[in-house]
Amino acid sequence: MSERHAVQMRGITKRYPRALANDRVDLDVEVGEVHAIVGENGAGKSTIMKVLYGLTPPDEGSISLWGKELSGHRPADAIREGVGMVHQHFMLVDTLTVAENVVLGAEPCSHGCLLDVAAARERVRQLSSEYGLSLDPDDLIENLSVGLEQRVEIVKVLYRGAKILILDEPTGVLTPQEVRELFVILRALREAGRTIIFITHKLEEVLELADRITVMRDGRVAGVVSAAATTKEELARMMVGRDVLLRVTREEARPGEPVLQVAGLSAIGRKGSHVLEGIDLEVRSGEILGVAGVQGNGQTELVEVITGLRRASAGSVTVCGRETTNRSPRQMRDLGVAHIPEDRQARGLVLGFTVAENLILGRHHRKPFSSRGLLSLDDIRTHAERLIEEHDLRPRDPDGDAGHLSGGNQQKLIVAREFDGGPALLVASQPTRGVDIGAIEFVHTSLLRMRDQGAAILLISAELTEIMTLSDSIAVMYGGKIVAQFEGGAVGEEELGVAMTGGAGASAGGSAVRSDGRPPRHEMGAR
Repeated sequence: MSERHAVQMRGITKRYPRALANDRVDLDVEVGEVHAIVGENGAGKSTIMKVLYGLTPPDEGSISLWGKELSGHRPADAIREGVGMVHQHFMLVDTLTVAENVVLGAEPCSHGCLLDVAAARERVRQLSSEYGLSLDPDDLIENLSVGLEQRVEIVKVLYRGAKILILDEPTGVLTPQEVRELFVILRALREAGRTIIFITHKLEEVLELADRITVMRDGRVAGVVSAAATTKEELARMMVGRDVLLRVTREEARPGEPVLQVAGLSAIGRKGSHVLEGIDLEVRSGEILGVAGVQGNGQTELVEVITGLRRASAGSVTVCGRETTNRSPRQMRDLGVAHIPEDRQARGLVLGFTVAENLILGRHHRKPFSSRGLLSLDDIRTHAERLIEEHDLRPRDPDGDAGHLSGGNQQKLIVAREFDGGPALLVASQPTRGVDIGAIEFVHTSLLRMRDQGAAILLISAELTEIMTLSDSIAVMYGGKIVAQFEGGAVGEEELGVAMTGGAGASAGGSAVRSDGRPPRHEMGAR
């Protein structure tokens, strides 16, 4: 192995009962480089990183770190060798504080064996300040938004002094300004000699940040290219095996009657504070209303109230002319409301159920899937086989557990279920989070087709490109309020980013801003 390699993996093969996740994969990562790994869902990206981090033992192949081949490889070994991983699905203990989560497993001690809480809190403050992560060491994880949880994961890795940082979709919950700040940090780490492995579906980020790119397809390495010598189109072609439409064309909307009307909507969190305050919005048939905002500013709670998962404290929700405030999720479904939830594992799937069973959730009590309390297994399987084919779910196995699917394929399963049946209103929260470029093209095209067929769509997304590409009108949330509204196509990404951080709040009659510039403390992102 060359001295310039931090990581060298040879012939890595990982088999599961129903899938070959990695097929003789070779990976070389040089010291001090940013190395991107891209590929479709199910291509084997996450598996090869789990093998590197010691979470998954390979069936075949070898791993070398810093020129030394490893015989047995567990996460403890990886951490000892300077490898840190920020997972796509966070590994945090909800009932512990930020500081406790950061030091868990590597606790500073005093008086022999007692946790030095003050030292832990101070170290988190130092790292948070140094890297601009704005974390309170005393906050409980269960009260944090998804975006803040990700920051905790990053601090955990930095706390352990990782020399190799594995980042899995790290920018999915960040504003454009925050992405730029993160890239400044990552470049500084690279200049200091740290090695970064960067997994993302955003090809613009790959080309901006990476030195070299490994492209995976169907469990194998399809090629290794220099970022300076390739394009988005070439990367997409290598990933998917065909030309990909990177940006869909949105024709002018022809909206009809209001389908969703929200008036004066408010909701109270567990600590008695407002998580929503005086929300007014309307979505008409044949229209997409995009809601932009940094996660943790009320988007999750707005979706929960509209879909019946959280009670409103004031105001009203009307769907198709019928008052639906505080109705149950089943009642909302029966009125033609479909829902793609923000957290696919907590709210979108039953991980122990099969793919076929998950594809009928919400309609499992109705014909043709059940009659007189008995499930029709043939109809359920036929339904699953059709949706698996239409949405390219991998592996194509209706009897496999949903929990064994990759994160992106779990998301595609939910999208397939919620798109099916022609809903009057689709509430889509982060519909393309974690899905590959080919699936993003499919989801975007399908959303526009649903709109043109008369559906009303409320789109909540942390992806500003997605909001700007698909939305006929855009609302910005900050601190539990709507602080700005724009016509689709009449606003730039920079202007949206400013509004998302409260910059438009004063002129729009929006929320208060604390003296430190952060939003008021709310229980945003509650699960």
